Amino acid sequence: MYVGNLSFDASFEDIKSLFEAHGGVEDVFIVKDRESGRPRGFAFVTMETKEAMDTAIEALNGEEFLGRPLVINEARPREERSGGRNFGGDRRGGGRNFGGDRRGGGGGRGDRRGGRDYGGGEY
Repeated sequence: MYVGNLSFDASFEDIKSLFEAHGGVEDVFIVKDRESGRPRGFAFVTMETKEAMDTAIEALNGEEFLGRPLVINEARPREERSGGRNFGGDRRGGGRNFGGDRRGGGGGRGDRRGGRDYGGGEY
């Protein structure tokens, strides 16, 4: 399960002890920054049974731990990432679209400024 809003001071033992009160804990993985090695404020906890996980989520979500209210939910599988960054949209088009109709050129603002078309266009 995902455990968010963790104190940066929370240790493996702190987190394991907190969750053991609700069932057996198989693993605690504290996510750390690649460059600095410091905790990023969230972790993943694996409980021995789904029932133990559900009990822990019910009991601990929103509860204060080391001065911060925890955010706990069932973790979702990580989505596959492509090679580069994808900021939305498909790769066929190019550049930014600020609302203008890309089929026309120039246009807008009396055609004096040139450059990008930030005009209205049809949607």
